[in-house]
Amino acid sequence: MNTILSKQRLSAEVFRMEIEAKEIAEARKPGQFIILQMGGDFGERIPLTIADADPAKGSITLIFQAVGETTHRLALLEKGDFIENLLGPLGRPTDIKKYGKVVCVGGGIGVAPLFPIVQGMKMAGNEVKVIMGARNKDLLIMEDDMKATADEVIVVTDDGSYGRKALVTEPLKELCETYKPDCVVIIGPPIMMKFAALTTKPYGIHTIVSLNTIMIDGTGMCGGCRVTIGGKTKFVCVDGPEFDGHLVDWDNMLLRLGTYKSKEQEAHHRCHVGLHITEGEA
Repeated sequence: MNTILSKQRLSAEVFRMEIEAKEIAEARKPGQFIILQMGGDFGERIPLTIADADPAKGSITLIFQAVGETTHRLALLEKGDFIENLLGPLGRPTDIKKYGKVVCVGGGIGVAPLFPIVQGMKMAGNEVKVIMGARNKDLLIMEDDMKATADEVIVVTDDGSYGRKALVTEPLKELCETYKPDCVVIIGPPIMMKFAALTTKPYGIHTIVSLNTIMIDGTGMCGGCRVTIGGKTKFVCVDGPEFDGHLVDWDNMLLRLGTYKSKEQEAHHRCHVGLHITEGEA
């Protein structure tokens, strides 16, 4: 059993949980993820990226958004409750090394898995600038964590309610022209990653994206997470989750992600109403 050590509400539907998971904490590297299964009568398996880990304490930190039934039920758990099954760390870790100048771009909940990569890039001796984007101020997370780690943090919101009114691609293009990064790492909604990768492509900048596809077993057996990279079929769970952003067939990936969109939206509405996640600090 994996006991919940702490829980914090970061925004209306985004939560941070520190969970006891000694072996995962000791083995985890930036960019890797876990498969979570709550157990009991509810056995859906979902992938969640490890946002942080404390090997000395034997804990990992997960940051997730309540979008489907499993994440809504997870959001109802409190400190002292437990999660029956955690499998990990899974996936290939980020290629952390000294590039020189690194720009890390995070959109929405993607800021959470980006944080350990920012930490790793700094520890490797890179100068790191971060671009954080969200639809509005209330959806921004981990700004203080990023500012305490990165050399510079640029915040943008779609509606201009905080920071600069822009999409992440706008300051990214400016940095490509003036700062001239050696590597760009992008994590966020697929459509954001697509256009951010298209932004860096004309400049020939090495661009890493972390893909979050449909996934069931996390070991490459089900094939649900398959994507096309450079014309070849790859599996996000074992070949990724990180790939060269300029080689991803984004249109094919977006099409596959839309397969269960209507069911996901239905589940989100049903669970949000039926499971009574209330506003305020969790």
